[in-house]
Amino acid sequence: MILLAIIIILSYLAGSIPSGIILTKAVKGIDIRDHGSGNAGGTNVMRVLGWGYGILVILFDALKGAFAVVVIARLFYGPLPFENASPFDDFTLVQIIAGVAAVIGHVWTVFAGFKGGKGIATALGMLIMIITIDMLIAVGVFILVVSISRYVSLGSLIAAISIPLTLILRENVFHVHINGYHTLLPFVIFLSAFVVYTHRKNVLRLLKGTENKVSFKKNKQL
Repeated sequence: MILLAIIIILSYLAGSIPSGIILTKAVKGIDIRDHGSGNAGGTNVMRVLGWGYGILVILFDALKGAFAVVVIARLFYGPLPFENASPFDDFTLVQIIAGVAAVIGHVWTVFAGFKGGKGIATALGMLIMIITIDMLIAVGVFILVVSISRYVSLGSLIAAISIPLTLILRENVFHVHINGYHTLLPFVIFLSAFVVYTHRKNVLRLLKGTENKVSFKKNKQL
């Protein structure tokens, strides 16, 4: 139990690294939370400083989720301190736990007053290590929606919803065997619902037509 707790704490701390805040303070001397939407994630960095810095933050945030799954989870050895009722081997289950802890750390970062990003990029980094094909499809959906609408929040929401839908279609329509499908599906549905929850204010702004569109040019006032 102690080892698993250490993995969860380390994963949470890795996810908590506020890359958006660090980068914007380093390159512009500003706190990104005082600009744009006030969010510390890559979308707001893109909106304020341009797509280059925004993509850099998104990539780093994704790496946090991947790092928790690929590196921190490998601290695990021996049996789990509880009965593993899932079809996954113990290590894969530990990877999922570590990844979720990283996402929680990103959304509620201990290093920035428990106010972080929306969790999209970190969840992407985590899940792409577990369900690669479905996540690549989700990335394609995200790019397509943002390219057409210029609403990153809309792209994030539709991409998140597309993940469980892709799993369902691949398993039940195209008859592709997905290992641990019946365990993965409720987990992915929960994570997608969590992403929608963190975007609840964006959903209201989208419905009202007041959501900010992303610009692929930096804010020249900064």
